[in-house]
Formats: sequence, structure tokens, C-alpha cells
Amino acid sequence: MCSRFLHDRGVEPLFEIGDEPSKADIDELEDLLNEFNFATTGIRDGKELAIFERDSHGRMVAGLYGWTWGGTCEIDMLWLDESRRGGGKGSAMLQAAEDEARRRGCEQVVLGSHGFQAPGFYLKHGYELIATVENYPRGSSDNWFRKSL
Repeated sequence: MCSRFLHDRGVEPLFEIGDEPSKADIDELEDLLNEFNFATTGIRDGKELAIFERDSHGRMVAGLYGWTWGGTCEIDMLWLDESRRGGGKGSAMLQAAEDEARRRGCEQVVLGSHGFQAPGFYLKHGYELIATVENYPRGSSDNWFRKSL
């Protein structure tokens, strides 16, 4: 882990800066932010959403991860092994996530996709492009999509 500390005129460290945070630190930060969000909004229905497919050896070959909270489903990751692409598996996983989001009372799904990933896939499935950050990463874009359920 590469860590360094920023100091306030040599008294006490202000920040620890690193590029390999522990899973425990990330979990703690997420818990603290979620508690703030829940307390501020009064909405405490947040749940993770995960869909996985594994091959006969237990190796992940497709997966979707996100969460639902306050009437919205956010899909953070959708990935398929190259051997699973093009056969409808991604469409089926996305549909399963949308169905589960509806079951949980969500009215919309939001997600991001870099320009080199699959923005056309989401447009094909009825998602509307709502924002783009150009040149993220360099030479591409970060695109945000929304679909009403």
C-alpha cells in the first residue's frame, strides 16, 4: 500500500492518501455515508442487488451488481465473459434486474457506461442518455443513462 500523509504545518496528519485502501475502510466509509443519507432523507429501504452466473467450475462468467434505494435502482456493474456475449445473456440479466427493481417498488433505473463499454446496448433496451462527461477516460466518455420502469 502506498500511503502518505498531508500535515498541517507539521502538527498532526490531516489526511492519509493511498492507492490500496482496505476493504474494511471502504466498507466503513460506505456505512457512514449510507447512515447519513438514511438519516437525512428518512428513506431506509436500501438493498444491494446482485445477479451472478458461474460456470461448472464455479468461475464467474457474468455478473450484475447495484442497489435499490428510494424508488431508484442503480446498476453499478454489468459484465459478461466474452464467451457469454452476443447470445442474449446481458439482456436477460438487465431484464432480471429491472424486474427485481419493479418488485422492490422502483420507478426508474440509472447506470453509467463508458463509451468503450456498451452505451448502445443500453439505448437498445430503452435507456435514455441523460449526461455525458467527455474525455473520461482520455479519448472516451462516461455516459449516464436512465430508464423509467
